[in-house]
Amino acid sequence: MIKKNIVIENARIGFRNFSGEEGKFNPKGRRNFCVFLDGELGEMLQDDGWNVRWLDPREDGDEPQPYLQVAVSYENIPPKIVQITSRGQTILQEDMVEVLDWAEIENVDLIIRPYKWEVNGKSVVKAYVKSMHVTIA
Repeated sequence: MIKKNIVIENARIGFRNFSGEEGKFNPKGRRNFCVFLDGELGEMLQDDGWNVRWLDPREDGDEPQPYLQVAVSYENIPPKIVQITSRGQTILQEDMVEVLDWAEIENVDLIIRPYKWEVNGKSVVKAYVKSMHVTIA
């Protein structure tokens, strides 16, 4: 079982909901995004109990794309999210982090912390942002 943080440099993220907007798959107030993984890391994390999901291939011959939903929670252990622009660096507090929903992102360096919990007698590892440096175009 992985008990340590995961470091992903130059991460590809998608399905951004830093504002916590209510949607078909998201209750109001739950901030999150997905980070796309390479196949080997996806399988390793899934084997260790992380909630890895897989997107179907877009074209014949492509492999399924593993991804991990990452929670952005300021409740117990607030994340350090830094926005980097040509004007410098800004630490994004909870009331500012929603700007990342529509930002044109050049690069993301990400540290994900695991949180192990049990549901229906089964252990699951949930991913939370520990720190994130986002370079805006």
